[in-house]
Amino acid sequence: MKKIAIFQTDLLVGGIQKSLLNFLNRFGGKDYLIDVYLFNEEKFYDVAKLPENIRFIYLKPFNYFNRLVYFDILRRFKKYDIKEQYDIAIDFNSYSNECAIGALCAKANKRIIWIHNDVRIKMSEEPKYRLLFHFFKGKFKYFDAFAAVSDGIIEPFSLETGIEKERIFTVNNFIDTDEIFRKSEERIDFTVDSSKYNLASMGRLCHQKGFDLLLNKFKDVIATRKDMHLYIIGDGPDRESLERQTKENGLTDFVTFLGNQKNPFPYLNQMDGFVLDSRYEGQGIVIWEAKALGLEIFIPKHLEKYNKNIEGYEDLTSAIINAKKREKQRDPLIEYNEDIMKSLEALFN
Repeated sequence: MKKIAIFQTDLLVGGIQKSLLNFLNRFGGKDYLIDVYLFNEEKFYDVAKLPENIRFIYLKPFNYFNRLVYFDILRRFKKYDIKEQYDIAIDFNSYSNECAIGALCAKANKRIIWIHNDVRIKMSEEPKYRLLFHFFKGKFKYFDAFAAVSDGIIEPFSLETGIEKERIFTVNNFIDTDEIFRKSEERIDFTVDSSKYNLASMGRLCHQKGFDLLLNKFKDVIATRKDMHLYIIGDGPDRESLERQTKENGLTDFVTFLGNQKNPFPYLNQMDGFVLDSRYEGQGIVIWEAKALGLEIFIPKHLEKYNKNIEGYEDLTSAIINAKKREKQRDPLIEYNEDIMKSLEALFN
């Protein structure tokens, strides 16, 4: 039985947090003992039904300004006293110095770091990340292997870090379809107008996710079709500006902000289609969750490389305008998840 240590900042709302929970649910079987080290005890997600061989351990986070210290210096002076012996230590976060230091302090035979985003585009789009990357990029040389959540992020990561592609493995995010199907049947005080084509989008309301781009496109959609409604699930720093943009675009009657939902699946289950117009991604878990529920998927062409076998559109606006209601067929994503399991076993062994 192998022992794995996983380091992640928290289990608050977010794509990385959700991907970790799916990993623990799917991979936390009888062949592995897993210790999850967190730096925040607050949880958005329910962990009560995780496999019994998963243990949560809490460590003290660093002072905020330690993120502006070069990693090689930080590694000399910051330590965590981790006495357990592990086969594998994983920095699942890849952004946090605490997670990297924790994985390096653990006694382990192999150290792996997860890569969740297209770092080259993220640096060009986000000055804050560009600054942080400048200080923490030294950590990558201490890891043995790298797990990229899609094929599309391997090359940019290799170019920015100098890490050989041979050490980078594609490990897509698990999608827990059993949970999705079960939770989608929960009753909620929410109903869509079934006479309309109801479209959902979901994610953190921030620059990366491109909700401002989507609202501009949806303005053109509504100019042609008044029988459409867009529901946005999620919250974030851009919510106020996006609500203002909705009003300025005359979309108040056609767009509804639903905020963060602990269980978004009963909402998605009532929709006809799902759209994501991110500027860039790592993969896009929400796309696959919507696919599992049988929703028609609308993504721009540039997101194809992050989501294998999902077709994108050169003209997203026209694609949505031409959407028609159809019978939904759920997809348990059996082959998709089996391929991930094989990828993980190859990486870990």
